[in-house]
Amino acid sequence: MRARSWMLVAAATMTFLVTAAGCGGDDDDSSATTATAPAATTTDTGTAGAEVFASAGCGSCHTLDAAGATGSTGPNLDELQPDKETVVSQVTNGGGGMPAFGDRLSEQEIEDVATYVSESAGS
Repeated sequence: MRARSWMLVAAATMTFLVTAAGCGGDDDDSSATTATAPAATTTDTGTAGAEVFASAGCGSCHTLDAAGATGSTGPNLDELQPDKETVVSQVTNGGGGMPAFGDRLSEQEIEDVATYVSESAGS
């Protein structure tokens, strides 16, 4: 019985690690579903934010209709409808299974994606 419990813990740990590694994955990960930027946006910030959302791989974990993203590992952003400050904090620091992007994205990129998500979610 102990061996079975250990195997279940090991399997759960591996599943978590694989899932966390996929969030924001690089371009070499062909199994990750990444979203493309919407065809038309109305502001430079919206366009820049959409580009960051796509290039950082946010759509592989999150659903956001405006980005055509259908990820299901992380929260559905259309349902959550986070405000800009919440997105900035979460993207910068990570948490709850999401890796931190504060060391991967510039402050401007984080501001752009936070504006894009907070203005696009649920619309």
